[in-house]
Amino acid sequence: MAEKVLLSWSGGKDSALAFHEISQNQQYEMAGLLTTVTEDYHRISMHGVREALLEQQASSIGLQLSKVFISKNSSNEEYESKMKEVLFKFQKLGVYAVVFGDISLEDIRKYREENLAKVGMKGVFPIWGKDNLPQTFIDLGFQAIVTCVDAKVLDKRFVGKLFDEKLLAELPANVDPNGENGEFHSFVFDGPIFQKKISYEIGEVVKRDSFYFCDLQPT
Repeated sequence: MAEKVLLSWSGGKDSALAFHEISQNQQYEMAGLLTTVTEDYHRISMHGVREALLEQQASSIGLQLSKVFISKNSSNEEYESKMKEVLFKFQKLGVYAVVFGDISLEDIRKYREENLAKVGMKGVFPIWGKDNLPQTFIDLGFQAIVTCVDAKVLDKRFVGKLFDEKLLAELPANVDPNGENGEFHSFVFDGPIFQKKISYEIGEVVKRDSFYFCDLQPT
């Protein structure tokens, strides 16, 4: 019998790759998507993508999207408390594992695993340690747009660009092409996990703190 799992969904390339990897494994059954939304802005935390676009992604994938709403200045304690409430609800449905798209950051993985252990759950990391993931993403037929960049390491011009081989070739040598250190974030709008392409248009680019954000708008 397949193990029911919940996917931590950011709307970006790594969670899409993690979803694809899990969907190819008959050991698992995907029970739903879980995302964190900043309630003040109705956008996904860090990526800055509108809640409505996340809902379109979930609809195209064909899974329910569960949202954890946190305040814009949320502490770890607030995040963990609200996440715990949602995870307990999924336990009642027989879900005891959460899938993440983390690749190499040991401290992040440890943090997730420790918090899940507190509620009797475990983490699954299907793309952990895998090489050449950006090229794999492109080769699988996924399409994504860069929604946010860290201004300390990337120019404003990278915001709103397609995540493709041309962009990978233009990235400075000190930037991880996975964006694993938060150099950039993305929004996936097409690929093998979707039943239909997500429609959007590019709005204004704004700077908040040390990050440039591209405002994607549903169409």
